[in-house]
Amino acid sequence: MHDPMLSVENLVTHFPARASEAGRGKAVIRAVDNISFSVSAGETYALVGESGCGKSTTARSVLRLIEPTAGSVRFRGTEVTACTGRALRALRRDMQMVFQDPYSSLNPRMTVAQIVAEPLIVHRMASRSEARDRAVKLLDRCGLDRRYADRYPHAFSGGQRQRVVIARALATSPKLVVADEPVSALDVSIQSQIMNLLCDLQEEFGLAYVLISHDLAVVRHMADRIGVMYLGKLVEQAPVDEFYRNPKHPYSRALLSAIPKHRPGDASARIVLTGEVPSPTNPPAGCPFHTRCPHVMPRCHTEGPKTSTNAAGHSVACHLFDEDSNDS
Repeated sequence: MHDPMLSVENLVTHFPARASEAGRGKAVIRAVDNISFSVSAGETYALVGESGCGKSTTARSVLRLIEPTAGSVRFRGTEVTACTGRALRALRRDMQMVFQDPYSSLNPRMTVAQIVAEPLIVHRMASRSEARDRAVKLLDRCGLDRRYADRYPHAFSGGQRQRVVIARALATSPKLVVADEPVSALDVSIQSQIMNLLCDLQEEFGLAYVLISHDLAVVRHMADRIGVMYLGKLVEQAPVDEFYRNPKHPYSRALLSAIPKHRPGDASARIVLTGEVPSPTNPPAGCPFHTRCPHVMPRCHTEGPKTSTNAAGHSVACHLFDEDSNDS
């Protein structure tokens, strides 16, 4: 079995918060709290969950756009968290990102050809004239006519701007692309076009994707494996087909029940979670989901669940699936 292209182990990212009420030092926001996953070459691994669960922080921590607090991130055998200077700069050529909002991630004072060419110039991979030629070809490959290469971002629609962002991410010929909600800011009519473009580019260039999304319909279309996050923790991981056929964690079941049904025969009971998501500054003891779980048991209040994995590679952190649980 080949080693994964990206291996994340026990990743922790905490942020300082205001002084605690007790006045005993400063509180921390536990944005990402000890998660592990891996991504193989050519694979799409999706992280899903409600807003604020830590998906985007995970993505930025993997790329060192945010410095992780602890844990290991290995990319093609290199420890990303230990890289500095030239070594980190070289890694960035192979690890690129597609941001959620295409307008705010593009420089309004540069033409789209200049935007796509810039990474090639920064990493000294081409002269300015060569970089421009490659940029124009990439824009064309991503669905923007060469005639538009000298226009500025404001002249394009949201979908067209996202094509520019994708072209820029591909400029350095990366091996891994982190796509943070790549279609959520777009009209529904454009979303499928961008998803299909990403899938085509993945097949053409052999890319690995880490896909961040709250839209489980998008994930089903694009992903090979899925990880479900809640309050900074991974509560379930599985191959996509297995996950949609047999979700295990109560939180995963609630997320899937919220997907709109388009055929009468698909109707199923909506699981409505009550209560508020706890604060990541003061997460609850025991299972982090117990304050909203419809299947809460006494042990959930005090004992954190262990992660169990079956032969299909389906793992879940829930007391309902503990081998020694008699409460399920």
